[in-house]
Amino acid sequence: MTAAVTSPESLALVPGTVVLDEIVGARGPWSAVVRAGGVLTIVDLHGNQAVDTLIYSAADSSVRYDAAATVAAQRSLFLTTGSVLRGNEGFALMTIVGDEVGNHDTVGGACSQESNTLRYGHHTKHQHACVENFLIEGAKWGLGKRDLVSNINFFMNVPVDADGTLGIVDGLSAPGKRLALRADVDVLVLVSNCPQINNPCNGFDPTEVRMIVTRPAEEQR
Repeated sequence: MTAAVTSPESLALVPGTVVLDEIVGARGPWSAVVRAGGVLTIVDLHGNQAVDTLIYSAADSSVRYDAAATVAAQRSLFLTTGSVLRGNEGFALMTIVGDEVGNHDTVGGACSQESNTLRYGHHTKHQHACVENFLIEGAKWGLGKRDLVSNINFFMNVPVDADGTLGIVDGLSAPGKRLALRADVDVLVLVSNCPQINNPCNGFDPTEVRMIVTRPAEEQR
């Protein structure tokens, strides 16, 4: 499957009119406003690529994805079809309406130059990381470091053992696997296509992903 030969209509998990179709380069940032009722399909083009994601209300960026509220409401650490991604006031921001992987992480966080140094050694400090991606892309929308919160890691496999130990292991995704998120209100979606090369979250080889936004076909906008 390649972006050049596969139409966005055939890739979108929820049928509708395509309003956006973009490739996010390996290690790169991405953002877009998805209007209420629109569906964002994320395509893991080459497999095993973590997609770090933050979600904000497009009307008020102080309302943003809240991991604790989301986990508490659904009583599960992991996300899949039916999971409601809630904001810091409990509001539904987006809902997962399609999922070909079945397990997405809420607790692994975003890599940074500082965490790379701590975990993998001082020689990794120069490596670009997800926090830097969030800051670069967020600046386009007036967001800064104080606006970064615990993020979602789509397509990332972080099992939690009975004793509470976390692990970052080989992903459950595969080339062409998809996830679909419906916007419950107008949202700003901020993404870091994870650059990490020191653990298996990207198969030690970051690759591109595809973002497709559709709206219900009956809508005329």
